Amino acid sequence: MERAHHSCQLAGLRTCLLAAPLTRYTDSVISTDLLAGKAVLVTGGARRLGRAIALTLAQAGADVAITFRTSQSQAAQTAAEIAALGRQSLAAPCDVRSESSVRESIAQVIAGFGRLDILVNNAAVFGSTALESLTLDQWDATFETNTRGPFLVAREALPHLRSAHGRIINMGSLGGLHAWAGHAHYCASKAALHMLTQAMAKAFAPDVSVNCVAPGWIQVEGEADSSEPGVPHSSFARVGSDYGSPDTSSALTESDRRAELQAARFAAKTPMGRNGNANDVAEAVLFFCTGPHFITGQTLVVDGGLGLN
Repeated sequence: MERAHHSCQLAGLRTCLLAAPLTRYTDSVISTDLLAGKAVLVTGGARRLGRAIALTLAQAGADVAITFRTSQSQAAQTAAEIAALGRQSLAAPCDVRSESSVRESIAQVIAGFGRLDILVNNAAVFGSTALESLTLDQWDATFETNTRGPFLVAREALPHLRSAHGRIINMGSLGGLHAWAGHAHYCASKAALHMLTQAMAKAFAPDVSVNCVAPGWIQVEGEADSSEPGVPHSSFARVGSDYGSPDTSSALTESDRRAELQAARFAAKTPMGRNGNANDVAEAVLFFCTGPHFITGQTLVVDGGLGLN
């Protein structure tokens, strides 16, 4: 009798699995509207990883707002691409270091969308300095954006996220898990964000789930500065790249050649046999946006196994 009951359970499970809609990724085009009716905010969403995340979530059916600090033209372009997918889009100026600026940006998003279901804290800065030469200003500037910024945005968005039974995804880094001597302020700020993710998960439960995506070496096509932190690199692009230095010339320089060689070395060290790309990271964010709300307080490393070495 018990065996027969177990067989019925298995049959029911098979029926559920066969009836469930499949989500497929083909050339990063998402085939179902997993986020239809949802409103998303991606900070630092004008370029690079932030742009990839914003477009992926829009492809999944969400209306998407992005923030920018200096990249106004790129933000307008990304917002136009979101709108071209048939979604509502909004580009709001925001300095995530400023309490008043964050408050104004959240108000603008709510005025535009009427709700907020998902927050992706992507805006960040990256720097390289020998630890013994690191200044207090460099230390504080990194923590202001990478750690205080996500705290301020999450705190301001929280009432709206609670109403929507929403989600927060913080963008961490492999650097928050592995120490790099030349990037101590960056590594420390991301390690703090990983811990903040866990604290938020406990504090905001059960209404809001909070998780973290930690990219490793990520190469972004079409950018002169073509890698995201991640892994220390002399010409890193910045997650939420608005907050980093401006793009450099697209001409191939000696620094570019060194970067290419370094990228090849890291690909050789990676068990999956290649460096990551923006779609790898964006789809990890999508998982936390659409997966079980019960999952909270977790950090998902997107590095192809590089951190295992």
